[in-house]
Amino acid sequence: MISQQTIETVKATAPILAQTGPALTAHFYERMFSHNPELKDIFNMSNQRNGDQREALFNAICAYANNIDNLAALLPAVEKIAHKHTSFMITAEQYAIVGGHLLATIDELLAPGQAVLDAWGEAYGVLAEVFIQREEAIYQENEHKQGGWRGIRTFMLIEKQRESDTITSFVFKPIDGEAVATFKPGQYLGIVLQPAGFEHQEIRQYSLSGAPHPDHYRISVKREAGGKVSSYLHDSLQVGDRVELAPPAGDFFLDVSPQTPVALISGGVGLTPTLSMLESLCDHQAEVHWIHATENGAQHAFRQHVQHLAAQSTHIATHTWYREPQAEDRPAEDFQYQGLVDLSKLSAALDNPAMHYYFCGPVGFMQHVARQLQAMGISEDRLHYECFGPHKVL
Repeated sequence: MISQQTIETVKATAPILAQTGPALTAHFYERMFSHNPELKDIFNMSNQRNGDQREALFNAICAYANNIDNLAALLPAVEKIAHKHTSFMITAEQYAIVGGHLLATIDELLAPGQAVLDAWGEAYGVLAEVFIQREEAIYQENEHKQGGWRGIRTFMLIEKQRESDTITSFVFKPIDGEAVATFKPGQYLGIVLQPAGFEHQEIRQYSLSGAPHPDHYRISVKREAGGKVSSYLHDSLQVGDRVELAPPAGDFFLDVSPQTPVALISGGVGLTPTLSMLESLCDHQAEVHWIHATENGAQHAFRQHVQHLAAQSTHIATHTWYREPQAEDRPAEDFQYQGLVDLSKLSAALDNPAMHYYFCGPVGFMQHVARQLQAMGISEDRLHYECFGPHKVL
């Protein structure tokens, strides 16, 4: 439990920290990587350069300070971050390192005095323990399930399939020949790489893009402009090569009864988790609506596969938007709508008080979708979404 004095001190000083803006987290990361460069093997340095990780940490600090007397409000965020941390194989010892640099940063930037530092130290210690315990529970669950493991496990790439101009699928099988742990449709895998030419070990999370199978996993990766890992996977990783994988994780997953109608809404490569859901819903007892938006046919991944699934399952309906169709793209066959997703065109199909909505894609796309769903009066408990990279609130 956090003492009342600590709660009052943290809440009183939180606005001062907030006024520093991202300068606080920028100083923190620069300090930490200077003193503990080994942590560059864990953090995504691309997110450091573009500022996403600093923004996410700053928002997390503010959220914690504002809810320090109501930790229950933070539990959904804790669950999301804890899953991501297990994919990075974060340890309890690393929390002590982070905490030390965070307090030193506050002291160096603001010099608030020992009493304030002690209060923030106590508050950090309580939150760190919440994360440590939850992450240990996830580690143990992954280790003890059938086909599961803890840490990393060596897999071989057995299939590489180009799905569109920008997306390629990779199928991995464990070299030990044993079974692999099942997962919940929508979850992701952690992949650990350090090939020749990489300055640091790189860890990334990619959504599993197929229904669970007993002996292999499939991910589908978009080539990102300037993306070190995605470019390596597309250009250099070949069938027969080995990679290290962390167990499936993630708090965004399909969780409905067989009688629950479902809408799966995706933009671009955001279809990877929803495709895993769709494959898992082929025998669903209620209607399923697949709603996908992409640039054009050249970037439309899994088009034939999704059409095949829908043709085999009468309860699945597909609705596709192309933002800027090309001359060879066929209206009514390749896509049904042009421009940005407009859910009002599907109001009759989506106006179901029992329906749950799962959506994923670029942040701007998801904000666009979320606004439309909220305008339709959809309650928050029926909205489920995933952000790739550091979490953002829609």
